[in-house]
Amino acid sequence: MLTRFLATAGALALTTGLALAQTTAPTAPTAPGTAPATTAPATADMKDMKEFQAAKLTKISLAQAIATAEQQGDKGRAIDADFEKADSKNPTHWSIKVVYPDGKLVEYGINADTGALYKTENQPFERYFTRLKVADFSNAKVSLKDALAIAEKQAGGGKAYEAEVEREGSAVAYEIKVALADSEKEVKVGPDGQVMKDK
Repeated sequence: MLTRFLATAGALALTTGLALAQTTAPTAPTAPGTAPATTAPATADMKDMKEFQAAKLTKISLAQAIATAEQQGDKGRAIDADFEKADSKNPTHWSIKVVYPDGKLVEYGINADTGALYKTENQPFERYFTRLKVADFSNAKVSLKDALAIAEKQAGGGKAYEAEVEREGSAVAYEIKVALADSEKEVKVGPDGQVMKDK
């Protein structure tokens, strides 16, 4: 009788132990109104993210990167900007093209996490802009930084992460991509600072 009791007690203890072992580890507490934490790693690998998703995680905004690039020379104006994920040679960075009154075009690499300038490279102006002249940028009423703010407001918030310039009549306009919570939006800002289209 005692042997049967001990065997039953042992089996019960073993079953209970297995059941406890199979329960999930407690998750970190979440703030009120937020979804519970998932089992995914806290920091996702940027390589697997879409560009707009990775751009949202940067500590340095595109506007900050443009300000740093424009401070590198006298009277330069940023005219093109791209977000670049890290690779074997470069950190995650903003690539900013700045044109100067003398026609010089310089591409600056700004570290997207520290804001440090880590690369400077002269570029041939004609390689990028066939229909635009240096004077078009010098005479532009709206700067790229202004256009970023307009695009972000039009998109309802978010973070601008890419900007291209194009000719609009006899002036310049900007096409800007804005990273939102789970998508991206493209906004075109005209020479007068008005939104021309968004999609």
